[in-house]
Amino acid sequence: MSHNITGASAVQIASSVEASVRSGSLAPGAQLPTVRALADTLRVSPTTVAAAYRSLRQRGLVVAAGRRGSAVSPHPPLGPQPAARIPAHARDLLSGNPDPALLPALAPALRAIDTTPVLYGEPVCEPGLLATARESLAADGIPVEAVTIVSGALDGLERALVAWLRPGDRVAVEDPGFPAVFHLLSALGLTAVPVGVDDAGPLARDVERALRSGVSALIVTTRAQNPFGSALDERRARELSRLLRAHPELLVLEDDHGGAVAGAPARTLCGAHTPRWAVVRSVSKSLGPDLRLAFLAGDPTTVARVEGRLSLGIRWVSHLLQRTVAALLADREVAKLLRRAERGYDQRRQALLAALAAQQIPAHGRSGLSVWIPVQDEQAAAQALLADGYAVATGSRFRIRSGPALRVTISTLAPEEAPPLARALARALRPAGRSHSV
Repeated sequence: MSHNITGASAVQIASSVEASVRSGSLAPGAQLPTVRALADTLRVSPTTVAAAYRSLRQRGLVVAAGRRGSAVSPHPPLGPQPAARIPAHARDLLSGNPDPALLPALAPALRAIDTTPVLYGEPVCEPGLLATARESLAADGIPVEAVTIVSGALDGLERALVAWLRPGDRVAVEDPGFPAVFHLLSALGLTAVPVGVDDAGPLARDVERALRSGVSALIVTTRAQNPFGSALDERRARELSRLLRAHPELLVLEDDHGGAVAGAPARTLCGAHTPRWAVVRSVSKSLGPDLRLAFLAGDPTTVARVEGRLSLGIRWVSHLLQRTVAALLADREVAKLLRRAERGYDQRRQALLAALAAQQIPAHGRSGLSVWIPVQDEQAAAQALLADGYAVATGSRFRIRSGPALRVTISTLAPEEAPPLARALARALRPAGRSHSV
């Protein structure tokens, strides 16, 4: 079966596969014909098909599937997917956005900033913002010998990965985890090695197994993990740090996308015992997703490579944006709002966890804007909730090997809304006679 793949050259065959993935006729994870079978169908040489598959693997669209040959990547990097359409009657608990009511107004900061033009050859980072970044990171025990500014958490992760890794390298990632990280690894030609998580973060036994398998990097969300809500505690941080000491060649990357509104203390695995490391702290959840900016601290070599790569592309993050963020972070009223936002998110998350517990439905959400609810049939549960007026995310796009679940965004969920939602989920799970435990 050729899956409607066409072409007489390697470029044409690769383009045909890409078009099929984009259109949906080849789904993520779909098995591709073997090299010989497709060569026979298209009447080309096996060498031509092998070259097409090789180029697709290099671009992250295709992965090796062992003896079965090749398959479409579970997370093919083909650009942003259309936003899910939420019916007018449904409550949006799907999108993952912060609450707009808890984001600071930008107008006062925009009016206050210096708009003097910045020209080529001038320093690329605003001194005031760098000072704020160093103060914030150092207060949480993160070394600040080398710090720079990047365009958001994913930009920082990508640049740190490219600084050290090459296509084919293996990277340990949380499972369940953030889909954009999976897509990023695919786009870079890197192989994701799943590591299980619990409320305290990555499981030490899984990290140890990944390290023994020869991974080149480890990506950890230290708090507000999306979608599980994990946050490192002292015990888990000690366990993981002890493992990392035996692997000084490993690149350790920490994603602190929740920042000031994460709902848990900041902890780090990075320091003297991790020669290659970077911590990325974004302002997107606290100040707004359109403020594409993050602080990146790391060892001097990693930060120098990140800055060197920046100089070949976008050169720097807009100084108008940097000045706006600096003005917001220096505003006492904004600081009060961020503390109020962190408390508000925590109350909303705890209210949903309590309501689910009252219905005997296990769930996870120690920090952040998400609650992760294991279920046996995520599609059926999500459809039943939608019929009841709640739009939630199925866990499929957040998972590699972990079990099915639902992700609920709690950012705008008022505490009084939690019990009706929990009752609706209980109804969704009961008709088929399923147990709530998994």
